[in-house]
Amino acid sequence: MTTLFGFPTQALFGQLLLGLINGSFYALLSLGLAIIFGLLNIINFAHGALYMAGAFVAWILLNHLGLGYWWSLLLAPVAVALFGVLIERTLLSRLYKLDHLYGLLLTFGLALIIQGMFRLQFGVSGLPYAVPAELAGGTRLPFMYLPTYRGWVVVASLAVCLTTWLLIEKTKLGAYLRAATENPALVQTFGVNVPLLLTVTYAFGVGLAALAGVLAAPIYTVSPMMGADIIIVVFAVVVIGGMGSIMGSIVTGFGLGLVEGLTKVFYPQGSTTVIFVIMAIVLLTKPAGLFGRSS
Repeated sequence: MTTLFGFPTQALFGQLLLGLINGSFYALLSLGLAIIFGLLNIINFAHGALYMAGAFVAWILLNHLGLGYWWSLLLAPVAVALFGVLIERTLLSRLYKLDHLYGLLLTFGLALIIQGMFRLQFGVSGLPYAVPAELAGGTRLPFMYLPTYRGWVVVASLAVCLTTWLLIEKTKLGAYLRAATENPALVQTFGVNVPLLLTVTYAFGVGLAALAGVLAAPIYTVSPMMGADIIIVVFAVVVIGGMGSIMGSIVTGFGLGLVEGLTKVFYPQGSTTVIFVIMAIVLLTKPAGLFGRSS
């Protein structure tokens, strides 16, 4: 049996793949959080619940409307984004000039309400969601077996993250978004509808969370608590990358997923805490985060 650093090669690369898959979800979710915080100054604690909602919308579309995975990739983020519009217009828009704590408390309460509604309707046991037939099976590589669907998740997540970064950092729309957070009155004088821009931003951020939920549905059990299980780690990722940093969320999400995977190989007991240890070290040495800018 081939070994590397004293460990079986197949087991080592298998854990790296699992870490990369987890990192894909960390990156997508932290990207949505970074967009919402960076452009709206709202700490969106409901993000995990909306990620869960995306997975459940995909399950409902499949089991009640007969619409499969590919339709869910399109429709579930749109449905959750529209729900996000309702949240932003009726609730969050009233908090933009207040302290961050108000937005945190409101979105935390929303998360509990959303999770409670899904638990009441679907119970606490998970629901299965089958891998689409086109992405079933896998490929035998010299050093490991690569399931096709998991490879697709990594590629799709990376593509969405990089496209989002290009949209925000390299386009006129992204420039308007960034400017609207710094000086909304000035942007409005150029004929830009700033309230609409902020609504679209929040909808886009929660749409990314729902997209991550659809991608996760065939891998993890679709459960009302799936968002609560991941959101704390995702917040740690955002803090390490730098609050509001788009590229920081992407790089840190994938990177910490790999670190977590390697930790499971070399020191399994520390795999559940390694990200929080890294967060503590980063906050002590660089409080603004790895990619954040000091105020």
